[in-house]
Amino acid sequence: MAVRVMRGPMVLAMAAAAALGTTTGTAAALPSHADLQVVRLDPDPAAPGGLTTVHAFVANGGPDRTASPFTVLVDLPAGFTAEGPFFPENCTVSLAGHLVRCTFPAGLPALRTATALIPVRVNAYVPPGTRAEGHVRVAGADDTVPANDRTAFTLTVRAD
Repeated sequence: MAVRVMRGPMVLAMAAAAALGTTTGTAAALPSHADLQVVRLDPDPAAPGGLTTVHAFVANGGPDRTASPFTVLVDLPAGFTAEGPFFPENCTVSLAGHLVRCTFPAGLPALRTATALIPVRVNAYVPPGTRAEGHVRVAGADDTVPANDRTAFTLTVRAD
């Protein structure tokens, strides 16, 4: 009896399917070579008690389209609370309202972007002139450069 030795990408796909317990013959997608990166965008200033919107802007630097879903997380500082509706609609907010998690499906092409829109309420007691730092992070199996997966943004409270 001859033993056949298999090599290459097909073996990797079969090994991944076996590790995931896939028995239907269709393996889960292997991660691509994509560079998800967060781009800094500061929200417009808002008055105490007012609303502004955090634009959690993520770019795929490539070279590949994402083969796996990815998650965008928005961390808000004290004095600021996420208030829906959110985009995309699948965004969820922590009980305290300071952490928002949004998921995006696989398939973001290289050199394209995705944006989560998070309305933020400035608590009424936050004094005008306050500048507070929040953060946007992205996490995904396809990301090959973790150094650019997080950036700060500044929330500014203005007087009306």
